[in-house]
Amino acid sequence: MAHIIVVGSGFGGLAAAIRLAARGHEVDLYEKRDKLGGRAYTYAIDGFTFDGGPTVITAPFLFDDLFAAAGRKREDYVEFIPLNPYYRIFNHEGRSFDYNGDEAFILDQIRQWNPENPADVEGYRRFMASTKDIFETGFGLIDKPFLHFGDMIKVAPDLIRLQSYLSVYQYASQYIQDEFLRRCFSFHPLLIGGNPMDAPSLYALIHYLERKWGIHYARGGTGALVEAMGRLFSEIGGRIHLNAEIEEILVDERRRDRVTGIRLGDGTVVKADHVVSNADVGFTYRNMIPEQYRRKNTNSRIDSLKYSMSLFVIYFGTKRRYRDAGLAHHNIILSERYRGLLNDMFRRKVVTDDFSLYLHMPTITDESLAPPGHETFYVLSPVPHLGSGTDWRTFAKPYRDRIMGFLEDNYLPDLQANIVAEHHIDPLHFQTTLNSHLGAAFSVQPILLQSAWFRPHNRSEDFENLYFVGAGTHPGAGLPGVLSSAIIAENLIGGGSPRLAASTAIPSFEASLS
Repeated sequence: MAHIIVVGSGFGGLAAAIRLAARGHEVDLYEKRDKLGGRAYTYAIDGFTFDGGPTVITAPFLFDDLFAAAGRKREDYVEFIPLNPYYRIFNHEGRSFDYNGDEAFILDQIRQWNPENPADVEGYRRFMASTKDIFETGFGLIDKPFLHFGDMIKVAPDLIRLQSYLSVYQYASQYIQDEFLRRCFSFHPLLIGGNPMDAPSLYALIHYLERKWGIHYARGGTGALVEAMGRLFSEIGGRIHLNAEIEEILVDERRRDRVTGIRLGDGTVVKADHVVSNADVGFTYRNMIPEQYRRKNTNSRIDSLKYSMSLFVIYFGTKRRYRDAGLAHHNIILSERYRGLLNDMFRRKVVTDDFSLYLHMPTITDESLAPPGHETFYVLSPVPHLGSGTDWRTFAKPYRDRIMGFLEDNYLPDLQANIVAEHHIDPLHFQTTLNSHLGAAFSVQPILLQSAWFRPHNRSEDFENLYFVGAGTHPGAGLPGVLSSAIIAENLIGGGSPRLAASTAIPSFEASLS
């Protein structure tokens, strides 16, 4: 049995810690903040509960398998509630389109949206049929480590056949003619830090994944899921260290190709056989390991990567209900200037006067997140990362006011007079609190030449016993991605004696395709 240190307690770190502890390894999990969760931190303010980060649960069987690896049942720890619709998507005029897994329902909405162009009905059928092929190929690769270029060569024919050289937007546009519907069926990369105009068409598999397994909500919020995972980890012998910031990952001075443990901020040194970093990949290399030890992952290499956008998020609670506002649990409000806004955000890296928004209204499903008669929300605006040069110390307040004014004018009447709790985070929070390079909310941007082998590897090229899980490594951001990175790390480290027969692939994957 090995002694393993896990750095960071996001979903990737928690999942890796559970899997490794379930194998019988001695696992210590270090978290710099006062609570578990990483980006899934929970804010409790004046009786309101706000989930800080990921709120969309897809592929719930991955959580079931994680708990099963430790000999437990997930449903004994936390309840998953299926949502319908998955998303309510609004155009710039406030007209909405409900997106779910019911093909007949979607086709009827397409007919109503653009009755003068029935071609999009058949186009959507063909689009969804094509995403099944992408799913069957792409989803089968997300728990494979891609440590060698040969691994990439093997899948190259499939990538070409599936038109991975097209962006998700271009791919959807082959089948859908209406511009708003093209946006509805191509926005998903934004949920994992990608530009729909650049993210490869492989990410269209999300459509089939969502239809197959649905979108779920964890009763009590995402924080309840984090708490359940932390409790499971402790029950199987894992040790959690909160308020424990790691200053350095220590390198074997003699061999220089192995790490030996960590040094905490107070100077304490903890030795380990393996280190698994759930911290941001760029931050881990640039800030936790001196460059003199890094032959491959130099500062210049880290800086040359393209990083995702950041986020501006406002958490707010109201003293009145808004059940008559025409909102769903998950709402997406798209700007009229969709393509131009994405270009400003990802390429020009400028903050503009307009915005697209994700509006989360969890109390429509779970009233326990707010005091009686109140409502819990958060609104998220994608913004450029700190490479934009925007000074958020002065820009945050006017940007907040524009967003809240927009919501008040269009969706939530008398909003600002009814707000009784509020908190916000901006790109500086991602940089300073979450240690994300450039304040990028999803770490390395998902583009074709930063996918699979081209993405930072799950096992470091510089150190044979340093591993990565989370958004910045393969396969990428999103809950299915980070949970799969934990499977990869577990299988690369191996050893121990799994409590159950450990799977080496996505659990029940073959059965799921039938």
